[in-house]
Amino acid sequence: MIKPIVLVVMDGIGYSVTGLGDAVTLANTPTLDKLLKECPNTKLKAHGSAVGLPSDDDMGNSEVGHNALGCGQIYSQGAKLVNESIESGKMFASSTWNELVDNCKANASTLHFIGLLSDGNVHSNISHLMQMITKAKEMGVKSVKCHVLLDGRDVPATSALTYVDMLEAHMASLNDDTFNSCIASGGGRMKVTMDRYEANWDMVKLGWDTHVHGIGRQFENATDAINTYRAELDVIDQDLPAFVIAKNGEPVGKIVDNDSVVLFNFRGDRAIEMSMAFDQADFTAFDRGNAPKVVYAGMLQYDGDLKLPEKFLVNPPEIKNTLSELLVANGLRQYAVSETQKYGHVTYFWNGNKSEKFSEELETFNEIPSDKVSFDERPWMKSAEVTDDVIAAMRSGSYDFIRCNYPNGDMVGHTGNLDATIIGVESVDIGLARVLKAADELGYTVLITADHGNADEMLEKNKKGEVAVRTAHSLNKVPFIIYDNANTYTIKDGEYGLANVAPTVAKIFSLTAPDCWEDSMI
Repeated sequence: MIKPIVLVVMDGIGYSVTGLGDAVTLANTPTLDKLLKECPNTKLKAHGSAVGLPSDDDMGNSEVGHNALGCGQIYSQGAKLVNESIESGKMFASSTWNELVDNCKANASTLHFIGLLSDGNVHSNISHLMQMITKAKEMGVKSVKCHVLLDGRDVPATSALTYVDMLEAHMASLNDDTFNSCIASGGGRMKVTMDRYEANWDMVKLGWDTHVHGIGRQFENATDAINTYRAELDVIDQDLPAFVIAKNGEPVGKIVDNDSVVLFNFRGDRAIEMSMAFDQADFTAFDRGNAPKVVYAGMLQYDGDLKLPEKFLVNPPEIKNTLSELLVANGLRQYAVSETQKYGHVTYFWNGNKSEKFSEELETFNEIPSDKVSFDERPWMKSAEVTDDVIAAMRSGSYDFIRCNYPNGDMVGHTGNLDATIIGVESVDIGLARVLKAADELGYTVLITADHGNADEMLEKNKKGEVAVRTAHSLNKVPFIIYDNANTYTIKDGEYGLANVAPTVAKIFSLTAPDCWEDSMI
């Protein structure tokens, strides 16, 4: 009997290997425990080569994870995509790169780089920045300024000085009588610039005022800023306030008319809003003041439907033959819901980096606004509201395929607060119990999985063997569970990843999957 399907993504909930800070195991999760004991299930690879990243040392993330879940294939992603473009020389031969450089040469102006300063390979990689600075000098640019966002989330929580030292050493090796480069501004990624899904425009305005206008607390250099804030506030890198580097009271790197600007993050979600501020003439989200006329480009085009930004250095993966396309082609109706923090993941990323629907008739999306507080203050987030919405969609009888995302394991996990994350995981388990009860009543098959790990590994040992807080995603596998009280499914032996989920959905619906897809697990 073919039944409608609900697919639940428990964002950031994986299987711990180390047992260090395993909020998933520490949490009271009777529903998840029962599912893993009684239902067909397996463990999926959710990082590295399984999601198109360069190596298995690269942690997965929600974006590439939902790409893989939604398209049944493995595409070169993020760092790998940029690596390939740089290594082939394609990026530096692009018309956009040459326009950026030529603009600086023609106007004796500055090339600015804005982005996350780390080698986490989730949003950015410092090696890309250093290679671009080197190439800019080779091609005749005279002035480079870097506006650095401090990570502490995809890398160790207090590692910012490692990357500042690396960048400053590289720039010092290039600086001479004809070329000058330096850090001009910065701040923690969760305080400045890198908001997503228009959840907190104040963060973006602060970044704009800091990077563009040089407004903010002044320091002699980035190291001084970081050390001062740490001593005053006792916070990790991602929460460090904004800072401006100044000489004799004047910011060293304001962005002014005729400059060129590159946002060097390759991941789109936290790059879109700043790109809007630079690109859109009719921008109204905040007062930009005297907005400079610049040549602006992103590392990638972060939204292909919105053409944002207009100029970009590396073409994003052109994801085709997604699960949504297959369901639309077969007349099946879809519903997608999450709260703001992961709404784009079950829509934009799921549909292959496309903002628009494949069918207005057959696809329905719903966003539940997230709270604008630190997620460890309300670790339950909107799990109850997401659950209410999923059950309402199930009861409506209007949809064949319903998907939702519970962000708790990831978003609360990123705060580093173990106790709060345990509550977040338990909140997901409560929601899941309610969905399963509705599935029994209404006749649904429920698939449960995750896009990557996080809550499962919230502590780590540093090089000295000391246990430290971990705020990054894990390299751990994630669950895939089939719950069905009427049909029996058998998961085949084998090694599977997130890209095997879409083919499995197609198999349950008795649909013929595209030849380019991975194999079904059943």
